[in-house]
Amino acid sequence: MAVKIRLARHGRKRNAYYYIVAADSRAPRDGRYIERIGSYNPNTDPATIDLDFDKALDWMQKGAQPTDTARAILSYKGVLFKNHLALGVAKGAVTQEQADAKFNAWIADKEQQIQSKRNKLMTDAQRAKKNALEAEQDVNKARAEKIAQKQAELQAAAAKAKAADETENAE
Repeated sequence: MAVKIRLARHGRKRNAYYYIVAADSRAPRDGRYIERIGSYNPNTDPATIDLDFDKALDWMQKGAQPTDTARAILSYKGVLFKNHLALGVAKGAVTQEQADAKFNAWIADKEQQIQSKRNKLMTDAQRAKKNALEAEQDVNKARAEKIAQKQAELQAAAAKAKAADETENAE
């Protein structure tokens, strides 16, 4: 039986989220699966990926073949790198301590990249909010100036009319 690690679609129309599953390659996309490994929600920014790392690594070591999208997700989370290091340890190319050190360094670098993206998105959102607030203040200021100008014109016209009435009454 050929096992694939793939995505099973769930959710409503235009708002899909996916289960990451290990399934028989002959089973339908959203049909029966052997084990659910995690979930993937592309609707958030950055995309939310909840993955049982140990289960995914176990299936990879058993020979399960990921689909292209599942491969990208597993690579993003480090499962493929950990599998690669485990193969190196099994062949004797590196020791377990060296493999663990490499993997921990990779995880730290990945976390830094993710956090910098989150910070950038938050900064961009704050900047956009600040710009919108400034634009709104400018519009309100222009509107207030227009209203003040109209009020001044009305007062000038009223004063002129009052002066005209006084001159008529004086005559």
